[in-house]
Amino acid sequence: MTTKFNHRDCRNFAPVDVAKGICHLSKEFVQADGEQCDKFTLMPKCKHCKSFKADATTIEMGTCESSMHEPKFFAYPDMVSVTCEMFVKN
Repeated sequence: MTTKFNHRDCRNFAPVDVAKGICHLSKEFVQADGEQCDKFTLMPKCKHCKSFKADATTIEMGTCESSMHEPKFFAYPDMVSVTCEMFVKN
């Protein structure tokens, strides 16, 4: 089964507000929750990392298991991880 991502999960998406953004390729407004296009490129985010562990009791919060700190670094699923040296894609 292929995972479907939204525009907001694409490297070509530039957010304007909570609901919409601009596609860097088409230069058009797109809905953040809209379905991915055929030119989709996955944006590295914590939710796409092997080290991200979500806590079932805390909504929209998890930890980075690669963190060397105790307690582990808090992370939210949509946190952009472009510059994270510990990011490993699922």
